Amino acid sequence: MNRINDYSSVKERIVTWLKDYREKSGMDCFVVGVSGGIDSAVASTLASLTGTQVYAIGMPIHQNTSQENLSDEHLHWLQMNFPNVNVLKYDLTNTFESFRYTIGVDSSNVDNHSLANTRSRLRMVTLYQIAGRHKGLVVGTGNKVEDYGVGFYTKYGDGGVDIAPIADLYKTEVWELGKHLGVNQRIVEASPTDGLWDDGRTDEDQIGASYVELEEAMETGTGSAVRILHEFHQANKHKMNPIPTFKL
Repeated sequence: MNRINDYSSVKERIVTWLKDYREKSGMDCFVVGVSGGIDSAVASTLASLTGTQVYAIGMPIHQNTSQENLSDEHLHWLQMNFPNVNVLKYDLTNTFESFRYTIGVDSSNVDNHSLANTRSRLRMVTLYQIAGRHKGLVVGTGNKVEDYGVGFYTKYGDGGVDIAPIADLYKTEVWELGKHLGVNQRIVEASPTDGLWDDGRTDEDQIGASYVELEEAMETGTGSAVRILHEFHQANKHKMNPIPTFKL
């Protein structure tokens, strides 16, 4: 699904929007996690184009080598091309393992899924620690399908952000914007994955439909993924809706 005719214009509009919001907020910088995927590559590049100080952070946890290499390559590319970018890397594997040992785990699928989400939440805590230290805004890396379609993100993990520059762009539009921004072609072509599982499962493996199919279902209400979109949206409404609050 591609609704964009002029990617140069969209780039400039998002960059200006980021700059304006940061200035009005009174904050000093942007903080963004870099996973090695296209969404974080595009979001971090847009933040870097503002000229504002940016802290781009790699946070591997038992990471697949190819994913970590792509993250490292993008961090290096940012550092070489943008003097306002500060690259940091924290291997959180030992922190994650300490957490597992402290609370105890079992072998159930439910517990495994909770631990996958814990990886995302440890990264969120890290981003906000750096943001607190440097008076920064945490930049979201979710796209429209993930954030508003299927709810494919971790509540209070990668869903915990201050500003969302690409959340109104479909995944295919993020891919195209990434090409326009000069993002590493290997990142553009990599199979999308949340990177939270040791077996390397992709987003499509977990959802059961491709982003192209999901985008068609969201935009037109037709296609092979309509049922999957509806089921995920219903199951994940608790992430997208305001927290239920008892009112006196």
